[in-house]
Amino acid sequence: MTFARPDHINDLDTIPRMPAWVTSARAETLEDVAFLSGAALNHLHLVLGRVEVPQALLRDRLALRAAEACVAFSGRPERAGELRDAVHLLRPGDLPGPAGETYLTWRRAVERPMSIKALGRALPILEPGQIGTWLDAGKGVPVTRAAMVLDAVLREAPRADGAGLLLADAALVQALGWDHLVPLLAAGLKRADLRKRGDDLCLACHRALISSVVEAVRLSTDLARRVAHLKAVAPKLRAKGAGDAVEMFLTRDAVGPSALPLPDRAARRLCDRLVELGAVRELTGRDTFRLYGV
Repeated sequence: MTFARPDHINDLDTIPRMPAWVTSARAETLEDVAFLSGAALNHLHLVLGRVEVPQALLRDRLALRAAEACVAFSGRPERAGELRDAVHLLRPGDLPGPAGETYLTWRRAVERPMSIKALGRALPILEPGQIGTWLDAGKGVPVTRAAMVLDAVLREAPRADGAGLLLADAALVQALGWDHLVPLLAAGLKRADLRKRGDDLCLACHRALISSVVEAVRLSTDLARRVAHLKAVAPKLRAKGAGDAVEMFLTRDAVGPSALPLPDRAARRLCDRLVELGAVRELTGRDTFRLYGV
């Protein structure tokens, strides 16, 4: 498999930047904050439409951020590194533990085009009918709809904040007409926000989306640059199966050498070579059981 070398990586500078007035404006009323969150979401919509942005990789990395936030809401100490380990270092028959299961839930949710069936796969503890009922609780414009879904879930099942946040994101992207779930709300909300209801919760969701969208846009631009560089150096890789390995890096937050379609020693050499070329990073800081990502 070969990749076309980008002629102008600097063309990535054409990815639109978030307008400064969205992030610098001091808004207090629900109407003002709603206007800013709408502007932020519209900007993200434009960014996600760019072919340079690696959609699957972006969703997978945002899933990690959402999982980290949900684990923190539950009072557990695991952070991004521990969540990666809990999922990527699993052996056959091992259980990922509560934190790892939270991460797997978000990863499953972003893998496939969004539908009730896909959401049911991500949240197997819920009946499809219950998922549909909660999604139908959302009415109105996108953020209001998401807040209403989150409110409905937390009123009926106060401890199901992870499911509520995932379904709120689902309601949001459904209203926006996006094909895949894009995790946004969890990373922007505070634990205290989950105790709010009605207009207070809606205001918190608007504020959360502004901060999360700003980070998602920044991450989109960063990943687009990194992916362009990885594609540019791919022709230098001589190992058989290197093309398929590169494809995995283009779509996943983290990859262990053992997951690559190469013999163990060749996989480790390929990862070392990609690090040497500045195309991927080693994510753990360990000498063994390493994970790599763009």
